[in-house]
Amino acid sequence: MNKMLVTLALVFGIIGLVAARSFAEEVVKVGNKICPISGEAIGEGGMAGQQEIVEYKGKSYNLCCSMCKKDFLKDPEAAIKKMEEKEAEMK
Repeated sequence: MNKMLVTLALVFGIIGLVAARSFAEEVVKVGNKICPISGEAIGEGGMAGQQEIVEYKGKSYNLCCSMCKKDFLKDPEAAIKKMEEKEAEMK
């Protein structure tokens, strides 16, 4: 009886882990070409090759370098707004 309970507990535990992973929030890549902090094009300038990616509210944003990450995390909403405005100007 005890072996059966342990087996059932393991089976339901595994099912729970699989279900939780299936419902985990999937991160959406924004694909921005402008750094939300510096306003520079991603992959250009003196920081080319040092790009960073930061996640915020289920989305991933490209940054030109690791130095911009801390500034992004201080006020993500303002950084995203700045990025969106800059990208709109470029269209």
